Amino acid sequence: MFEGTSNRDIVVIGGSSGATAPLKILLGQLPAGFPAAVFIAMHVPARGTGILSMVVSAVSQLPVQQAEDGMLIEAGNVYLAVPDRHLILHEGRIRLGNGPRENLARPAIDALFRSAAVAYGPRVIGVILSGMLSDGAAGMEAIKRCGGVAVVQDPNEAIADEMPTHALRAANVDVIAAAAKLGDVLSELTREPAGWPRPAPADIRLEVAIAAGERADSQVMRFIADPVPLSCPSCGGVMSAIRDSHPLRFRCQVGHAMNADVLAQQQEGAVDEAMRVAFRLMGERAELVSRLALENRDAGRSAVADAYDLRAKEYRRYTDILRDAVMASMVHLPEPGSAPA
Repeated sequence: MFEGTSNRDIVVIGGSSGATAPLKILLGQLPAGFPAAVFIAMHVPARGTGILSMVVSAVSQLPVQQAEDGMLIEAGNVYLAVPDRHLILHEGRIRLGNGPRENLARPAIDALFRSAAVAYGPRVIGVILSGMLSDGAAGMEAIKRCGGVAVVQDPNEAIADEMPTHALRAANVDVIAAAAKLGDVLSELTREPAGWPRPAPADIRLEVAIAAGERADSQVMRFIADPVPLSCPSCGGVMSAIRDSHPLRFRCQVGHAMNADVLAQQQEGAVDEAMRVAFRLMGERAELVSRLALENRDAGRSAVADAYDLRAKEYRRYTDILRDAVMASMVHLPEPGSAPA
């Protein structure tokens, strides 16, 4: 029943921190007989199940299902990404991909959006809700490149405005709306005819294949990216910069994908930890050398003791510098309980 329809009949929704409330509002506005299939990818823990109960409580007019591999896509149904698998749309069915994480997430919003763009082109409506960092921005760009429609929650009302803001920067967004208006927006857009289909770009199709679990080594990466002197925080592999990507993105030879802001956040955490380790070791070194100075002075070896004292003084100076750096880094740590997108 899905082939041959000419209206926009695929809605993909992504969100993270602060997205629960607008998602409930949006879903609660969808009428019975909504003429599109709705797919939702949220950043959830590997064993998280709270999203299912939340969506079921918000949607009384439409059937809600957790996605299953091979499941037939039908209009008027709401499908939820399952933990630790990418939600992929392919030839009228759902596929659950075990490809590498994107922006530290699986399911990743970008993976869902890209697969919808490749499979359904102008029939797709992408929706980005509140969230931190930039997952979903590249996927929204893919939807636009394939002729789909981009809808973004107004960043001014989003609890976390980073995901909506990055989507606005990455793609020519068609609609910016408050959460209370999003359901009506989707109802209007699904009544409109989709544009003419167009071939999906090869780079988008390749990244969908990687999310599905296909091989992603240096030979594959060279078709869409160029190696850069950066290492992957997840596996330590060499990263490559995706060509002409908005936002700036990287993939490693294993296939882990990270937007620049996510990579910077991970590097910052590693640098902070390295400084803490160095601070501890330098302090221990100063203590040990001071004890060696005392031992040599008691033994009458004044020249050796003086050399150790001088070295201990130097180590303490380094310790003070590291302490200041560690304290400065702690000022910028996230609030307790906050989570990255």
